[in-house]
Amino acid sequence: MSYQFNTLDDFKLNNQTIILRVDINSPVDPNTGMILDDNRMKVHKKTLKELSLKGAKTVILAHQSRPGKEDFTTLEQHAQVLSKILNQKVIYVEDIFGYAARKAISTLKKGEILLLENVRFYSEEVLKREVTPQFETHLIHKLAPLADLFVNDAFAAAHRSQPSLIGFTFELPSAAGRVMEKEFKVLSSAVENVKRPCVYILGGVKADDSINIMQNVLENGSADHVLTTGLIANIFLQAAKIEIGKSNKKFIIKKGYEDYFKVAQNLLRKFKDKIVIPSDVAIYKDGERVDVPVDKINDHPIYDLGIESIKEYAQIIRKSSTIFANGPAGVFEYPDFSIGTDDILNAIATSSGFSIIGGGHLGAAAIQMGFDEKIDHISIAGGACINLLAGERLPAIEALERSSQKK
Repeated sequence: MSYQFNTLDDFKLNNQTIILRVDINSPVDPNTGMILDDNRMKVHKKTLKELSLKGAKTVILAHQSRPGKEDFTTLEQHAQVLSKILNQKVIYVEDIFGYAARKAISTLKKGEILLLENVRFYSEEVLKREVTPQFETHLIHKLAPLADLFVNDAFAAAHRSQPSLIGFTFELPSAAGRVMEKEFKVLSSAVENVKRPCVYILGGVKADDSINIMQNVLENGSADHVLTTGLIANIFLQAAKIEIGKSNKKFIIKKGYEDYFKVAQNLLRKFKDKIVIPSDVAIYKDGERVDVPVDKINDHPIYDLGIESIKEYAQIIRKSSTIFANGPAGVFEYPDFSIGTDDILNAIATSSGFSIIGGGHLGAAAIQMGFDEKIDHISIAGGACINLLAGERLPAIEALERSSQKK
């Protein structure tokens, strides 16, 4: 998946008004409303400081959650957190493109940074639309005339097709910010220049994402091994005619993944030598962890890989030259069932291969365990990273490429 787009290096920034789309969507305590983790904001520090130091007038567009969620809230607190991260005041306006927002933009001075309100407060941002009409929105009509350049730094949202991500590229010269540039180049380079052997470790509870990745990398021949963990492992065990018990099957069906049993059967038939399923699992029995062979699960909930499977997976990982991992190996929130996730992360961190971890819980666990400096790249993105690995299109990056081709 090869794209060519402009970066900050291609434009004059001094005294330019720049609309900067970032992804600072952060975990928020439902009881206090306080931001629990500012990592998403920290990753944009490089882009923001560069724009400010080069004399740009920066107007930030961002979202927090989506309508109907408990953490769907204003960006006022985000401005305060960003101010501390940048050691520079980030002005906040409780408006998106109305008079207050436009006045604040027009009075910005060189080096100043303005954060507008949550773009998803405006209905046009969350409507499902085709790519082309994204510029035919009030957001674009009102803000584009006030800016000289659009910069998209929101790689974590690059799989979305929304006005704030797509629309400005039709009206303004456009570039990728430093986060967008780095994430895309690291991930796409690793995918296109795979060093063998290459292993994918796929887990978590989002089976559709992982199976889409699996299908792509097995069909295109880039994976030598796919190690199944988490809910994906349970689906493949059942597909291999290993009885996982009524409660585990019921959970898979409840999640809406019943159709994936047949998909898994087809993949096993075509790529049996490359797909690795557990030989043992850890079940929850009488309030504690019990490791059992896969033919002894009975009807107990499966919460983790078993010890023998963990050992087998770690050996494959340490022999691999390229390692992609997405999703935890089990219910890692419980200490007794975090062993699979912990040991797989340890194997990745101590291997000599080039390693990439997708966004989400596994990336957070790697950072929490202190492996972030030993793993080559921990992506900030979930959906965008998954889509790229699954060979699917990234509309926001396609828009940047289309903009770069304009004369």
